[in-house]
Amino acid sequence: MTSTTAPKSIRRVVVGSKDGVPTVLSDASSVRTFEHLPTFSNTLIWTTPSVPKVGPHQLAADPVPSNTNFLPPPGGTSFMIVTFPPEAQMADPSFDGASFGAEVAAKVPGLAQTFEREDPTMHTTDTVDYGVVLEGEIWLDLGGEEVHLKQHDVVVQNGARHGWRNKSNNPVMMLFVLIGAQRQAS
Repeated sequence: MTSTTAPKSIRRVVVGSKDGVPTVLSDASSVRTFEHLPTFSNTLIWTTPSVPKVGPHQLAADPVPSNTNFLPPPGGTSFMIVTFPPEAQMADPSFDGASFGAEVAAKVPGLAQTFEREDPTMHTTDTVDYGVVLEGEIWLDLGGEEVHLKQHDVVVQNGARHGWRNKSNNPVMMLFVLIGAQRQAS
C-alpha cells in the first residue's frame, strides 16, 4: 500500500542584525503543497541574488514571497525542501497530470519550465545543485544510469540532465541548494 502522508511543515528561522544587534528576524513554519498531488511539496526556504549582502541592517523584505523564479541567477542561490511522493501515485488512473503540471508551472516558476514533456521528471538546469536525502530513499535518473540514494546521501549535480524517481512506497524528503551557473558551450 502506498503512503499518502502529507508533507511535513518546515520551520524557518531567519537570523540577522537589527540596529547592529544579532536577532531573530522571523520564525515561522510553512510547506508549499499541491492540490493535484497533496503528497508532493516544494517549499522555497530562501533565495539570494548574485552578490548577497550581510551586515548591520534593518529587517529587509523576505525574498521568498516576491520570488518569480526558483532558478537563481549566476552566483545566486535557491534553498528548498522537496517532498517526492511515491511514483505509483502518478501512475494511478485518477491522477490528473495536466492539472498537476499547470499547478507546478504556477507554483515553481522557472524550474517547472525546465521539465521535459516526454518525461516530466527529467530536466536540465544551469545550476550546481547540492542535494541531501533527509528521509527515505530515491533514485537519481541520469537517462541511462540510475543511482539509488538513501537517507543522508548527498548529490552534487553539475548542470546535467536528470530526474528524481521515488520507487518506494513512502514519501522522500530532500534538501536542495541550487547555485546559479553559466552554461558553457560544448
